Amino acid sequence: MWLFGWLGRLPLSVLYKISDVFYGLIYYVVGYRKKLVVQNLTQSFPEKSPQEIRQIARKFYQLLADLFVETLKLPYLTPQELQQRVKIDNFELPQGYIQQGQSFLSFSAHVANWEWVPGALTTRGIPVDVVYKTLTDKKSDDFMFRVRSSFEVYPIPMQRLMREVVARRKIIRTTGLVADQSPHEPEHAYWFPFLNHETGFFPGTEKIARTTKMPVVFGEMYRTGRGYYTVLFHKVAEPPYDDLPDGEITRLYKDLLEQAIRRHPAEWLWSHNRWKHKRQKEVEES
Repeated sequence: MWLFGWLGRLPLSVLYKISDVFYGLIYYVVGYRKKLVVQNLTQSFPEKSPQEIRQIARKFYQLLADLFVETLKLPYLTPQELQQRVKIDNFELPQGYIQQGQSFLSFSAHVANWEWVPGALTTRGIPVDVVYKTLTDKKSDDFMFRVRSSFEVYPIPMQRLMREVVARRKIIRTTGLVADQSPHEPEHAYWFPFLNHETGFFPGTEKIARTTKMPVVFGEMYRTGRGYYTVLFHKVAEPPYDDLPDGEITRLYKDLLEQAIRRHPAEWLWSHNRWKHKRQKEVEES
């Protein structure tokens, strides 16, 4: 991990040269999950030609390589640099909740450079708790914890989420959750059409919203240039949630996420095996 820490101190101009080499390795030489990426893209966008699919795949791998070096760089950016590189449109939406003394939930996704968003908010005066999934390797997990703690962000392991939500309930903040992961228990998931697939969504994020009675926003992120991003916040739902059917908060988030991916198709994490689980009724019928 010392090597990653050393690399993070290099200027981004140098890191992007390393990224170019890394992209060549993972796309042309190793072919990291290329079959899965092409399969996911082809099934998600059946209207696109093979040439268009290959073009999106190449752009995705270029972004993936950049994401690696940009994550290493995060602790070494200044607040001013981070704010210049991550522009926030309609900042008045999240800022308004904080000014009203209202904590809220931010549902995000593996789109563009999601690791830079929490720091882009804390440096603008919005406290952020960020929920993350611990890594199996302890050294890697410790390293990523330090990276995610940059700019006074408060990382919370997924397994401690509810305890931390209760313990920190008096702190006005946003709690960020990456809500596009494949559910661990598909039989309890919310299932919706999503990118031309029947897709299961983790139910815990909605349950947290209903339990805490916090408003929910979705942070859409997209790249405007190499190392430059824009975040656009969308209001998903606000309490009281009594009149909303079960799963409706998740469905609203899902719709916003799909629209964002279709606008910028190369910027979602296509190497993730998102559709490894099937809905139980489909399994029984096959």
